[in-house]
Amino acid sequence: MNSIWELDTFYRKRDIIIIGAGFSGLWTAISIKEKYPEKSVLIIERNSIPLGASTRNAGFACFGSLTEIIADSEKMGWEKTLELVTMRFDGLEKIQHYVKNDEIDFELNGGYEIVNNEEYLTQIDAVNKKLKTITGLAQTYALNQNKIQEFGLGKSEFLIENPCEGGLHSGKLVQKLLEKCHELKIEFLFGTEVQNIEETDKVEVQLSTDLSVIADQLIYCTNAFTSKFLENENIIPARGQVLLTEPIDGLKLKGTFHYDEGYYYFRNIGNRILLGGGRNQDFKTEETTAFETTEFLQNHLENFLKEVILPHKDFKIFLRWSGIMAMGEEKSPIVKQFSERQFCAVRLSGIGVALAPKIGEMVAEMI
Repeated sequence: MNSIWELDTFYRKRDIIIIGAGFSGLWTAISIKEKYPEKSVLIIERNSIPLGASTRNAGFACFGSLTEIIADSEKMGWEKTLELVTMRFDGLEKIQHYVKNDEIDFELNGGYEIVNNEEYLTQIDAVNKKLKTITGLAQTYALNQNKIQEFGLGKSEFLIENPCEGGLHSGKLVQKLLEKCHELKIEFLFGTEVQNIEETDKVEVQLSTDLSVIADQLIYCTNAFTSKFLENENIIPARGQVLLTEPIDGLKLKGTFHYDEGYYYFRNIGNRILLGGGRNQDFKTEETTAFETTEFLQNHLENFLKEVILPHKDFKIFLRWSGIMAMGEEKSPIVKQFSERQFCAVRLSGIGVALAPKIGEMVAEMI
């Protein structure tokens, strides 16, 4: 049984409850509180820290590689693709407006893509023309063959450079957003799982603590874990497995790199290599919300490391982990109102770092 003090404070009625304290939940809360400072906002998170993909990704500050954007345009059309690229690009700019680069280890070292199919090179000019109004550059993507040897990527045929991208420390970004939330008097219940939702003239959120909290409005920012609440939305969990090497003497690689339409991604963290992806080798197994690594995919990533990234170099693995992304039939996020009092901002398609700041603004306009 809880005390009157707890019921009157931690479990009191709020104007808005957000489920999920990852990037989308934090940015949504910040956007709402800045637009409506008088509203009380509570974020409920089932883990002791934000998990999912926000603190388990590769720390890429990116808006899309050349081949990924071409593939998206063929699947979704150019209008939706450019809308998505704009959101990502603006989101990265917003991060830099809110947080100093050195506070989150943000480095604009450039984004690169290894391409082994010459056909993509014929489309660079056309894609650059479409992206000019977004990035302000005549050449967002440019062929840079000199850096293949400079980075030690001897087995790569072509290297495409994008000067607008870089890397950051995802954990430090989450911490800075939490600091901003506390500054705005946004409240939290960590280590608390939502069991059930009931909507009448209010929304009652039943918790794992055998208590409930009431709000006027509810927002789901649960990304890959949304199917527990919203069964009809097209959300497919996608586990991203990652490994990190021990320090490597004389490491030449610097920047963030994509390969195979973004299914592989790697970067340097100081003189270590972080490598993730490869789920296209075993899609079905990786459609899961289980935080595990598999021997098959980890071995595959190690082979990729040996053959593509670090040929003729010895390395040791320091860490292995996984994060859970949310995918769908297309890459556009699901941001909508689906009942009188409930909203969702989910399915960030593995680009949550860049998308979440703008998604938060969209939800703030809806409520």
